[in-house]
Amino acid sequence: MALKATIYKAELMISDMDRDYYATHTLTIAQHPSETILRMMTRIAVFALNAHERLEFTRGISTEDEPDLWQRTYSDETELWIELGQPDEKRLRKACGKAQAVKLYGYQGNAFDVWWKQHENKVHAYPKLSVIKLDDDACTQLEALCSRTMRLQATIQDGTMWLGNDEQSIEFTPETLFSGDPS
Repeated sequence: MALKATIYKAELMISDMDRDYYATHTLTIAQHPSETILRMMTRIAVFALNAHERLEFTRGISTEDEPDLWQRTYSDETELWIELGQPDEKRLRKACGKAQAVKLYGYQGNAFDVWWKQHENKVHAYPKLSVIKLDDDACTQLEALCSRTMRLQATIQDGTMWLGNDEQSIEFTPETLFSGDPS
């Protein structure tokens, strides 16, 4: 018998002063049976960093030809493809061929650092790609914000994000390791 996804609900209030984006998103997040709480909460944080009215979670881990998040045009073209973790080069090449812009968010500390050392010289072949590293300690703290029903507030200013609920807040500044020119 196949295991089913665990469903989480989140009300995410975003104040992104860097992009002048202010909105509340009601999210339904399906946690795949093989996905950790850390990864799921990192997806929520990445959603906040890239929030847009058309940004959405995909079927993710269980679907090979979809990213973790994407933003699509009204004519169903992919504007933004967002990956988490350490994808193989073939997946990044495919993403850059399908989307106007691709963002890879690395988290998991040493594992991502090893991945980056192996791929740092190769990413220059993908001008649509940006590689962003998230602070490992901050990501680990995200797990404490998790509950089946969440009310989260995200404030982004000068490249730093504060994400929290009524009880605690986590601060982190994503580090851009590579930024291609998608134009």
